[in-house]
Amino acid sequence: MSPGTSPAVLSRRLGLRDAVVIGLASMIGAGAFVSLGAAQDLAGSLAPAAVLVAAVVALCNATSTAQLAAQHPAAGGTYHYGRERLGPWWGFLAGWCFVIGKTASCAAMALVVAAYLVPEPFQRTVAALLVVVLTAVNLVGITRTAALARVLVAVALAALVLTGVRLLAGIVAGGPTGGAGDGAGGGAGAGTWEVPGPLAGQAAGLWDGGFAAVAGAGEGGALGIVLALAQAAALMFFAFAGYARVATLGEEVVEPRRTIPRAILLALAAVGALYLVLSVVLVLVGPAPGEQGWGPAPFRAALDAVGAGGVWAVVVTVGAVAAASGALLALVAGISRTVLAMSRERDLPPVLAHVSPRFSVPQRAEAAAGIAVVLLVLLASDVLVAIAASSFGVLLYYAVANLAALTQTGQWRLFPKAMQWLGLAGCVLLVAALPGRTIVAGLVLVALGLAYRGLVLAARR
Repeated sequence: MSPGTSPAVLSRRLGLRDAVVIGLASMIGAGAFVSLGAAQDLAGSLAPAAVLVAAVVALCNATSTAQLAAQHPAAGGTYHYGRERLGPWWGFLAGWCFVIGKTASCAAMALVVAAYLVPEPFQRTVAALLVVVLTAVNLVGITRTAALARVLVAVALAALVLTGVRLLAGIVAGGPTGGAGDGAGGGAGAGTWEVPGPLAGQAAGLWDGGFAAVAGAGEGGALGIVLALAQAAALMFFAFAGYARVATLGEEVVEPRRTIPRAILLALAAVGALYLVLSVVLVLVGPAPGEQGWGPAPFRAALDAVGAGGVWAVVVTVGAVAAASGALLALVAGISRTVLAMSRERDLPPVLAHVSPRFSVPQRAEAAAGIAVVLLVLLASDVLVAIAASSFGVLLYYAVANLAALTQTGQWRLFPKAMQWLGLAGCVLLVAALPGRTIVAGLVLVALGLAYRGLVLAARR
């Protein structure tokens, strides 16, 4: 920077409406097209309650992030907030968990696209190719614009609403459903609010041998129901992830202290209401035919269950592909920017901090993120494994955000501390409800990251 010049600052041009749209675009993504079915596979007719639990945890986390963004309106998210409020180690933990969680999110997005487009034998190959293509797009500096974000969220929202209306019409008309005994867990037919055995359906295998597997000993009992709800809520949290993107726009929002909290609350309320209605609709449709639950494309299976295929299958496929592809494009770019920030602070290898002089993008960080996502796509057993891994990293990321928000005082305390404590407790409990092997693998990755930073600091000394 030449003498006499000042650092570039971003213009405050985003009002409340724009901020709400960005929040909606960040949340209405691939998660809605798969997590709702997985939640019902796990919690049966209590799936809507799991949606509410995930929404409450997301709300508490979002208010913490909004409060931090109002005081620290700079890029970096909780990586920055953690460093400022708690110290470098906490900032590193948040940033590393973000990289872990969002890498898994990218893999889940790619697998969702493949699940809606091609049969199972080809899904992993198609998902990997999609990641390669979108990473290549990011490498040459082409990113999703605000206009494209509005188009994609409009397509996804329209597909979800139209699908929900069609399913309701099928229920009213008495269309064919899974029926008693046909669905996973032996649940009842459409419209019957019974609690099946926890860990029912395809999602059940994900939890085998884990912490929450004790639910199997309490099927039909209070413990089994609570654990099934926690498991379903942990997967549903993936569908809410993205609300913090509003807070990261602190430098570009008009009156951030007032606008950001309102935008987050409005966007969360709208998305929460939509997910709750869709979850109720899936429950009313009844369990999916066969022994595998709803599977990775629940709305397409639900349309089949009410006898609505053809053009309706195309509608929901277009919505899922638009939502997942747009989110994947943005997520790969977002991971690379976090890696860039951490590399500049030498929290990750400095070689990843290189920025292409031609395209003005962190190409090495982009390539590293793309490679990691492709590996996870090829190694993950299915989309639910990727979603569980994403929830692990993102929940720990927001746990640090809640801890950082607890240190704020005075004019910067926009929300009561009870919300931060509730958010922190919710994050910890939902992590504990994840599959045992997901928790172990996640803790190993966290430990490796912390060990790397410790070795780097020791080498410097």
